[in-house]
Amino acid sequence: MVRKFIGRQKEIALLENEWNKTNGKLIILYGRRRIGKTRLITEFISDKKGIFYFAQDTSPRIQIAGLQEKIAEFTGDEILRTLEIKDWDQLFGYLAKNCPDERFYLAIDEFSYLIKSDRSILSTLQKYWDTLFSSSNIFIILSGSMPGLMSEMVLSHASPLYGRRSRDMLLEGLPFSASREFLNMSFQEALETYMILGGVPEYLLKASEYTDILEFVEKEFFDKFGYFYREPYFIISQEFKELKTYFSILNSIAFGNTRPTEIANYVGVDARKIYPYLENLIRLEFIERRVSVFGNQKKGIYLIRDQVFDFWFNFVFKYKGDIEKEVFELKNDEMPRYFGKKFETFVEQEVIHHIIPDFRKIGRWWHKGEEIDLLALNEDERKIAFIECKWQNVDIRRSEHILTDLKRKAALVKWHNDERSELYGIIAKKIEGKEKLREEGYLAFDLEDIEVGVEG
Repeated sequence: MVRKFIGRQKEIALLENEWNKTNGKLIILYGRRRIGKTRLITEFISDKKGIFYFAQDTSPRIQIAGLQEKIAEFTGDEILRTLEIKDWDQLFGYLAKNCPDERFYLAIDEFSYLIKSDRSILSTLQKYWDTLFSSSNIFIILSGSMPGLMSEMVLSHASPLYGRRSRDMLLEGLPFSASREFLNMSFQEALETYMILGGVPEYLLKASEYTDILEFVEKEFFDKFGYFYREPYFIISQEFKELKTYFSILNSIAFGNTRPTEIANYVGVDARKIYPYLENLIRLEFIERRVSVFGNQKKGIYLIRDQVFDFWFNFVFKYKGDIEKEVFELKNDEMPRYFGKKFETFVEQEVIHHIIPDFRKIGRWWHKGEEIDLLALNEDERKIAFIECKWQNVDIRRSEHILTDLKRKAALVKWHNDERSELYGIIAKKIEGKEKLREEGYLAFDLEDIEVGVEG
């Protein structure tokens, strides 16, 4: 049974637009594993004619034979099946001479494996693109699950294919509005699941087997035979050789060491040598560097960006010994505390622009031990909003305390505009008396509001 295709309307529309143009097209599609590249390709080509080849991590000879078989199948050339083709030049040469008159696709999934085994495929593709493919009806999609390798070998200035791509598409996670369609849970539990998994379709499919989030994490994260128990090891090993160092860095950040010196001390390397590792992790979107709004741009902190990695290091890696012994039990406050941290990110990325749509510059603020969860400025920087995010049920008295403290911290924010117009607000799991707060001019939103449409 083919599962329902969810989301990716913009990506499909972009591919269709390129398909309907004239001459050859070269599309580079890349993104982390499980993000849905293969599903996107198969959905796009479902009503089209062409060649789809799913590459394996094997020798060039086997890879060439595999694509040769797919080309023979498409062209109906039985003689091609019998030929001994030893290199990419022979194979692409044959295809270039036998291009159909109508538009057709050549989609190579996991193209990264072909590069790893034989980099000559890049210069061979360049040769035939420049001489024949670019003026033909071919529509090439090269898809890869190793973002680092794809960026360096296909998209960079040093690549033989540089400047030849018609479009490059970095496939990212689905937003919550689409991710929720996978899940058979209550709204709150669906959001909690999203804050653990992000919008990774393959992960959401696994979660869709459950109707209870605790059962899901216990069986798939906190069990040594669970789907996610070794997932980060597999992902990291595809990108890096120094697994121990990168794992130590990620564990350090999850443990609360967010500044370069702290991370270096935890890992046990010279502070000056930590930066290349951090840059590699940023490039592959495992971590991110954040700076305080209005803060010193040179004084950033590092946070884990990948949701599964963040949850995994906070729980699975931390309690690996107990999980192996099958004695691990969650403490009552651990998950709510974790969700509190992730709720801030969710609100920043997917909620706040619906609540105050004319505000564009959004981020966190911190200074000398004081923090504001979200600070936002409108386009001309004459309006500023200060918002606290709480993964809690708050009553009117608690709300008033939060707002009073928020105003105290807001007064510490150094802002150049003396005529600023200020907004204050709370976004929480549940706010009792939110209507009263709104009447007093405050922003007050909770999950009930998000469910009826704030997330779009």
